Amino acid sequence: MNLVLNNTEHQIIDEKEVIQFSRRNFIEANTTEVSLNHLQNECTIPVFAKDNECTISHYEFIDSAKEVIEDILQFKGVLKPDIRVSHVIKGRIPMAINKPAKDLLESEKTIYYERCAFVIEIPEISEVINGNKLNLAIGGVRSYNQENLFSKKSMEKFKVFIGFQNTVCTNLCISTDGLKEDLRVSSIGELKSKIYELINNYKKKEHLISMERMFLYSLTEIQFAHLIGKMKLFPYLSKEEKQTLYPLAMNDTQLNIVVKDYFSDAHFSKSEDGRINFWNFYNLLTEANKTTYIDSNLERNVNAYGYVNYLINAIENQNSNWFLNINI
Repeated sequence: MNLVLNNTEHQIIDEKEVIQFSRRNFIEANTTEVSLNHLQNECTIPVFAKDNECTISHYEFIDSAKEVIEDILQFKGVLKPDIRVSHVIKGRIPMAINKPAKDLLESEKTIYYERCAFVIEIPEISEVINGNKLNLAIGGVRSYNQENLFSKKSMEKFKVFIGFQNTVCTNLCISTDGLKEDLRVSSIGELKSKIYELINNYKKKEHLISMERMFLYSLTEIQFAHLIGKMKLFPYLSKEEKQTLYPLAMNDTQLNIVVKDYFSDAHFSKSEDGRINFWNFYNLLTEANKTTYIDSNLERNVNAYGYVNYLINAIENQNSNWFLNINI
């Protein structure tokens, strides 16, 4: 893979063509923003209870990704991870065992976060699609609730990804080959090796071509309404029927957000005649996906990418499917 900094092919020539934006979170749900310093110095590290062996901490996970990026890209700038956490686990030091919770001093409290997600943007490597600047982004997710911390130390599970982040809305654009959703390692060294492997195997050119293709096709208002109706019906189909269709991961609440944004989103809403191109539709899906909890956010993001390409393939092949009727 050729991820080279300062390659003019990936630079913005005319900034006037790029949509300006105010910074937003890459995930919402019930998350809180924290710093890398906070994770390193103010959070305890969970252990495996049977042998008291340390887990790989959130800080070590993020710092390992930073080191890999700096090495593989020979990056000389400052990489600042965007970190979101949820499900705080609270504790206290032994000296404060009998104190009421309201009387605890900050120095007597201990915390760590069950779930953590981060994104590291690399603005030096970027593309523009439909006036949206996309920066290369690498990140990951760690959820301690997916580990058996009551046993002896075992392989630990991580999720890592490489793709692009839309700077207009901070939506993540992740392809199927850009995500490792079940990465299991026993050491930081193994973790770094797997991140190296993911970056080197990422097909950046194919991913960009696929996203550019989305701008070439669109849905009429009637087709959009029909598609949303089918997407809402999907969860209620029988198991046998679902097995013959694309495995849609969005829930009803997220689809309601898509419908609302179809009319009102500042950047990706319908045109005056009711049409919406698939690039905008894709971004409505990834925007709605921000309400997904940390532990399933990346998978749903990849599912949205695959689903949109599935619909475009139907249009190109002039072949209607259960979700999309191309003749209405």
